[in-house]
Amino acid sequence: MVLSVSYTTRPPRPNETEAKDYFFITRDVFENMISKDAFIEWAQVHEHLYGTSQEWILSREKSGLDVLLDIDVQGVRQAREKSSPGCFIFIVPPGIDELKYRLDKRGTETPQATSVRLENAKKELACWDMYDYLVVNDSLNKAIHDINTIIDAHRNSKQDAIKRLNWLCTTE
Repeated sequence: MVLSVSYTTRPPRPNETEAKDYFFITRDVFENMISKDAFIEWAQVHEHLYGTSQEWILSREKSGLDVLLDIDVQGVRQAREKSSPGCFIFIVPPGIDELKYRLDKRGTETPQATSVRLENAKKELACWDMYDYLVVNDSLNKAIHDINTIIDAHRNSKQDAIKRLNWLCTTE
């Protein structure tokens, strides 16, 4: 399994590396990629654009890798509209107060940005029914175990095999 590397118009943070954490591009380049339908999903989140390259995913899947995407509800909606064979897992905090605590502890956001993220989180939580599974991240080890169990079950499902075959055949 490999973690998808998204494109973004957001400037890199000090600890981020190009092509490892994100592909950092200008808004014009991003919008050109949108016009060419280059993304399996893209969204504006917190005033910046983020997107997952369809070509990048397909190249990894064709080499036998599963691709893990870290996308928001806008991205899930688009991926589902494009009949993505993905298994969609919604990872949620045990509550808004805990989410605020975690954001504050991380120390990467201004108070205003934290406030925006909390309001967005409330809206996203209302979309839980778009997902195949829900995992409450109240304990990191338990959440990891739950996600691994879901992935293992999905990999071994007949429905997943059919979706993957259809997806690969229609995107070539």
